[in-house]
Formats: sequence, C-alpha cells, structure tokens
Amino acid sequence: MRVARFSILLACSTLCSSVGFLTFVKQAHAQDDAVQPKTAYTTGTAPQTAKGKSAVSGKATAPVTSQRVGNETVTVQPGLASTPERVTVTAHLDRARSELQPDTGATVYKFSRKSIETIPGGDNVPLNQVLLQAPGVAQDSYGQIHVRGDHNEVQFRLDGVQLPEGLNVFGQALMTRFADSMSLTTGALPSEFGFLQAAVVDITTKNGTTNAGGNASIYGGARDYFFPSLQYGGHTGKWDYFATADFVHDRVGIENTTSSFNAIHDLTNQYHFLGHLRYTADENTRISFIAGVSNAEYQLPNNPGQQTQFSEPSYSGSDLAQKLNGSVDSSSLDERQKQITDFAILALQKEIGRFSLQSSVFSRYSSLRYSPDPLGDLVYNGISQRAARSVFSMGTQHDVTWRAASDHTVRFGFQVFVERSVSKTDSRVFAQTGEDDDGNAVFGDNPIAVYDGSGKTGTVYGLYAQDEWKPLRNLTINYGLRFDGVSQYTSEKQVSPRLNIVWTPWHGGTLHAGYSRYFTPPPFEVVSSTSLYKFANTSAAAANYQNSTVRAERDHYFDAGFQQQILPGWRVSFDAYYKLAHNLIDEGQFGAPIILSGFNYRRGQVNGYEVSTSYDTGPLSLYGNFAWSRAIGKDITSAQFNFENEDLAYIKHRWVHLDHDQRWTASAGASYTFFQKGWHPLRVSGTMVYGSGLRADGDVPNGVALPQYATFNFSAVQTFKNLFGHSFLGNTQIRLDVMNLFDRTYMLRDGSGIGVGAPQYGLRRTILTGISQNF
Repeated sequence: MRVARFSILLACSTLCSSVGFLTFVKQAHAQDDAVQPKTAYTTGTAPQTAKGKSAVSGKATAPVTSQRVGNETVTVQPGLASTPERVTVTAHLDRARSELQPDTGATVYKFSRKSIETIPGGDNVPLNQVLLQAPGVAQDSYGQIHVRGDHNEVQFRLDGVQLPEGLNVFGQALMTRFADSMSLTTGALPSEFGFLQAAVVDITTKNGTTNAGGNASIYGGARDYFFPSLQYGGHTGKWDYFATADFVHDRVGIENTTSSFNAIHDLTNQYHFLGHLRYTADENTRISFIAGVSNAEYQLPNNPGQQTQFSEPSYSGSDLAQKLNGSVDSSSLDERQKQITDFAILALQKEIGRFSLQSSVFSRYSSLRYSPDPLGDLVYNGISQRAARSVFSMGTQHDVTWRAASDHTVRFGFQVFVERSVSKTDSRVFAQTGEDDDGNAVFGDNPIAVYDGSGKTGTVYGLYAQDEWKPLRNLTINYGLRFDGVSQYTSEKQVSPRLNIVWTPWHGGTLHAGYSRYFTPPPFEVVSSTSLYKFANTSAAAANYQNSTVRAERDHYFDAGFQQQILPGWRVSFDAYYKLAHNLIDEGQFGAPIILSGFNYRRGQVNGYEVSTSYDTGPLSLYGNFAWSRAIGKDITSAQFNFENEDLAYIKHRWVHLDHDQRWTASAGASYTFFQKGWHPLRVSGTMVYGSGLRADGDVPNGVALPQYATFNFSAVQTFKNLFGHSFLGNTQIRLDVMNLFDRTYMLRDGSGIGVGAPQYGLRRTILTGISQNF
C-alpha cells in the first residue's frame, strides 16, 4: 500500500514539475518572440507519385508543402474542406530526443534496421544474440552477456527512457522485432548515464509512421521450434500506433547440460507483446506510451549420471519416495521455472525555443517462480525449495537540453526509482540427528519444512548536469557531474565527475579520451535475504554464517581511442579502457533455483582493448571485431555464506579471475545482396562468434580457462515483391537459417567456478526456415 501511494505521489509530482517547467520556459520564450519576428521559408514539396499519391502511404493526398518553423522543417498537408489542416512533423522530434542524451566521447556501436535483418535469424533471434556482434561482448549461459569484463551491468533504454532492472534470468523480455534501430554505448559515459554503466543499449522503437502496415510470419524447424509472430502499425491524424506479438515453443529454452545433440527436459513456451502509441499534438509536442508483456515457462535440463548427496537409506521404494513426488534418477527430474515481466512507459517530449525536454514515468513488474522436483532436489541437493521472487518498480526520468550559446549546450536532469522486492521460500530439508565416527553429519529420514520470506522497499536516485563546450571547430569538451544515491539494503551516495574530449585533427579521423567516476547500486532483486540460521543443523546448512550486505560499486574508469574513415564506406577504430573498482559487484547462481545472487569483491580491476572495422557499399557489407580483456578481483566481502571457507581464505589476499573473464573475444559478419535493384533480391549472410573460454576451477578458484570455440551461422533470404499480384499484399520473404553451421560442440560452463551452477553447452547445429508476408 505504501509503495502504491508513493508511486501515485511520484507520478503527480513528476507531472506538476514538468508542467511548471514548461510554463516558465514558454513564458520566457514568448517574451523573446515579442522582440524577434517570426520568419517562414518555403523549402519545396513532399515526394509525390505520378498519380498524385503519397510516396509513403500510397493514398491520394492534397498538395503537400514543407515549411520552416524555427530551426526545423515540417510538412504541412492541407485538410479537406470539412477538416482542419493536418500537420505531420518530420524527423526533427526524433533528432531532438537523441540530442537529449549524446554519446560524446563514449564508444558507440550502432545497429541499423538493415544490419539487424542481416544477422542470421533476423528479427527472430533473441536480442542478446544481436548484441554479440558488437566488440567486447562475451556470451554466457542463460542468455547472459558480458560487456568489457563486467557482469551483466547493462541498462536498456526504450526511446531514451531507462527501464528498471527485472528478474529475467533466461531469455529476453524485449523483442528484437520491436527495434527499428539500436545502439550499444560503452566506455567513459557522459554524466546523463547512471546506475548500470557497463553498457547502455538504447532501442529506437518502431512506430506507425516509419513502419506502417503489417507483417505476419511463421518460423521454425529443428527441436520442435515453432515461432509465429504478427506486427502491425499505422497512423491517422495526429495519432500513430505499432504493436507486435509472438509465441515461442521449442526444446532449447536453456543451454544443454551435456554435449549431446538434444537436451533432456528442455521445453519452453514463451509469450511476448510490445506496443507503442504516440500522439503528436503539434510540431514541438509529442506524447508516447510504450507497454510490454513477457510470460515464459521453462523446463530445467537434466544432467544424467549424477550421484545423490545422501546415499542412505535407499530412496527407491522407501517411505520418503511414497510421500514425495519426483525421481532419484537425475535424467528424469522435473524442475521448472516461470518468469513474468510487464512494463509501461509514458513520456512527454516538448521543444520550446532553445529548450528540449523529455519527461517520463514508468513502471515494471517482474516475478520468478521455481518449482523443484520434490524428491530429486532433496536427495541430490539436501533441499527441495519452492522459491518465488518479485520486484515492482516505479520511477520517473527527466532530461533537458538548453542550447545556451553556439559553443555551449547545457544538459541536466534526474532519475528516481522506487522498488519493492519480495522473496518467499518453502523448503524441505533433512534435520541433522548427530555425527558419525569421522565427524560427518548424520541426518534423519523424514524431511522437515522451513518457511522463509522477506520484503523490502528502497529507492535509487540520481541527478546530473553537464556542458558540451566547443572551444574550437574541431574540438569538443564535455564535462559534468552526477550525484547518485541508494537506500534499501545499503544506504550510500556519491558525487561523480566526468570528462570527455573529442578531437578531429584531420578529415575522417576522430580521437577521444575520457574519465568517468561510476557509482553502481546493487540490484535489489539479486540481494539475498535468506535467514541463514533457519537452516542450521539441517542438510541445507550454510558453509558459514557470514552475510555482509552487498554494497554499491565505485569505479574510476579511463577510456581512449580513435576512429578513422579510410575509404568511403570503410571505417576502422581502436579503443582501450581501464577500470579500478572498489566493492566490485559480481553475481552467481547458487543452489538449484536459477536465481542470481549478488556479492562484492573488495577490489577489482578490468582492462582491455578493442579493434573494429566495417565496410559497407552497395550490396556488400563486411565487419569484424576483436577484443582482449582481463577482469580480476580480490577478497569477497558480502554474501560470504555462498562460498566455501577455503575459497574465501584464498581469495582474501590473492587476485583471482572473475568467473566471466574471457581473455579473447571476436565477431565478424558478411552479407551480399544479389539482384539488389531487381524485382526479387536474394540476400546471403554469415556471422562468426569466437571466445577463448570463460573461467572454471583448477588448483585455485577460477584458475583455468575453458576450451576456446568458434561458431558460424548462415542465412539466405529470398524476397518476392508483390508475389501474389494484389495491391493489399506487400513483399513476401522466405528464409533459411543454419545456426552453428559446422556443428561445433563447445562448452560455456563446466559447472565449476565461483558462483557457477550446472554445466552449459552451446547450441548444436540447428536448421530453421520461415516465411513472412507484408500487408
């Protein structure tokens, strides 16, 4: 109840502050207009077809002219005799929104709509598979990615608005199909980016103006893969809308625990929906609403041949087996997990003179439920635990740009998140009845119940101000400050200076360097709140009872690099980075439920470099990325109960590799379109991902690297234009995708390492086909 009231208060205060600010600026702008007369310039006509139809919609229109309003161009279409004039704003509002959050001095890798469609699988592949094509992105189990040696500290933004973190462990709540384009920004970030700062994935969503019409597709193939989807967008008057939905059914929901071609017990069913509704009030005002729903159910793959933790008594046919459902055969266990994520964003974008503003309110609900094999989990792990976690987030974000002078652009804003996290567990464990002659614990035959639950409400907040100064034509200096704070399991705050310099000393060449002070709050949803003493003297007793609070990470981050345009269409770049961390945050999977838990290394170091090149001209596109990275930590200072005492003692005074440290990472791709200007173009493409291997235990924790691997994917897409000869129908596409073309067997995890659960193997060769129809 308190969270709901606070959320309403937060939304009201956001609206009031936005209206107040806009009123003040509008009054000031009106005074300027009284002194400076307005001037309008006719710049030409909008594209028309030979029959007087719109080049975009194909519908009959009245003559359209473009007009200069302030510094921007809008198209004006006179209405019919019975309707008022309809004003359609060109891309200047989208450009103004992107200018609210510049990437000055950071490293940016962009994915256009064309490049997304070129990746094998196209819109059908998960978002994390697209991001693996960016430099310095390493893949991990459960669909996780690591950017520049950080653990999952990636923030996602939709049209510039940051989404709160959720509880998704498997898969993705956001769909690739919803993205018109996107960018991955990393390095020394400017001050408007806070909280999660390993990388910022900003998705420009599709809308009914740029993606009018519909598309229906069916995609599937090996391993019962069935993936129907539908999208539709359009615009009418000042409104435009876009929505997409899909259903995923396959037997590769989670990575295989063995190297076999097919996993045992790995069925998944997933439902996704994303929608976008916009209202453009005038050439300077736009309101948008984005909502999404993700519902996914997974079977956890089984690992045959495992030994039970408790060898006596024999559980086959025992009284316990009669009381509890389940199996003591590790190939026949029935563990399941369900994940739900819902979110909504309401945003107002406004331009008044030299000011640009975007204000938004947003909410996100995320839940995760684990259902054990009642008998199997108990005899293998000593605990059969039904676990449920949920987190409800509500927040607001404001970003303002003030073009103060020709050489100064000032930006400021703030973000506030309020989150309520709830954790409940219902466990069955064996009670300890004594010790044997060797001092080993002896347990009873009948399990006992242990109930545990907790809830916590907290806030994360940040505000920033920065100035983009251009003292010279070819020199830009962006400097600013952030103030961030967190209050939940820990209460901390920090002032963070940031500085970026960008210099273009010659044509086509750009050098950049930057320093950023980072403050990363611990994700509330992965902070363990287990009551350890409830499990004392049971088969689920912790190795120790230390459970220090997970604290915020504080970093010094340095980054420098250059980019050079060698020939038209050919670009190369180099970037190097170094991070010094205090209370470095890492996450691990402890126990049978696939729920990540956070912990700190007292000290951390991450450094590396990246080389990237791309060539794009006509029908041919090529790219290649290569990265080297090292991520190490020392002394685990929180959530210590998850670790063995021997490991804690070793790590306390020695540097160890982080479990996700991968020394070498590379990706590459190529595509060529035959008959590009013809009636039926054919595009063939291929991608490659290389990894030198994540970490596993050796003589010391995380002491060895897993074997290296390289996988290749192939795609062929045939497009037929107006195949059915009907004006209602558009292009028809038929596609063939082959994942892991050469059927390489490779291991992502071997089940050992700090915070690592079961073994994980990459996907074996998978052949998929699909057909899609525009309408």
